Amino acid sequence: MPSQFEATAGSALGVVAAQTGSVTQATSKSTGVTLNTVGGLITMHDAALAAAAEVTFTVTNSKVTAGDVIQANHGSAGTGGTYLVQAHTIADGSFQITVGNVSGSSAGEAIVINYLILKNG
Repeated sequence: MPSQFEATAGSALGVVAAQTGSVTQATSKSTGVTLNTVGGLITMHDAALAAAAEVTFTVTNSKVTAGDVIQANHGSAGTGGTYLVQAHTIADGSFQITVGNVSGSSAGEAIVINYLILKNG
């Protein structure tokens, strides 16, 4: 069985390109997405998120199981420092991501969230 990770001298540790993907939310910031890869990029809808507001959406993913760890962060697009991203409610086949606007004003940006599933066990 090939390794999920690859390590080469002088390069970063991570998943191989064949195990990553991308998806874009279709209709709103709370719209769920499906991406069946170990790592990936989720482009959020550009609807406004009020100051101090949060939104949660579900990621359906056949690679995740309840004991896994999901690393998620605001990767690109949008204003740095405006958003707090957290993955939670990890179950067999899905997890949720909550994005909070920690700025003092409304923000309507299609931010990109990076995620990686870390197998735990």
